[in-house]
Amino acid sequence: MSDHIDNPCVSCGACCAYYRVSFYCGELSDGSGGWVPAELASKVNDVMACMKGTERGGGRCLALQGQLGQPGIRCSIYANRPSTCREFVTWLADGSPNPDCLDMRARIGLPALQRRECQTD
Repeated sequence: MSDHIDNPCVSCGACCAYYRVSFYCGELSDGSGGWVPAELASKVNDVMACMKGTERGGGRCLALQGQLGQPGIRCSIYANRPSTCREFVTWLADGSPNPDCLDMRARIGLPALQRRECQTD
């Protein structure tokens, strides 16, 4: 969730308040060489963890700061966010909006994102 003004995530945050954010426990900072703050995670099983607040889905991640759908919402651990968050894309490779993103935006009353022109090399 880059703070760049063109990033629609800085005025949304819906995915961080709906999905269970699960990831490999090796990403935790508790001595295993990971980067995700262990104090913000819960154990799912022997190999998986999830962000606190998202354990059952439909709950807000504890790292999310601000009000959903309002400018300035942000991830307090953006540089140390789990791979699941890093891999969630707003737009697909063809420039179309991610359907999951569109669904989450609609749930909180935000307008749909428009298709982006793809840049070719």
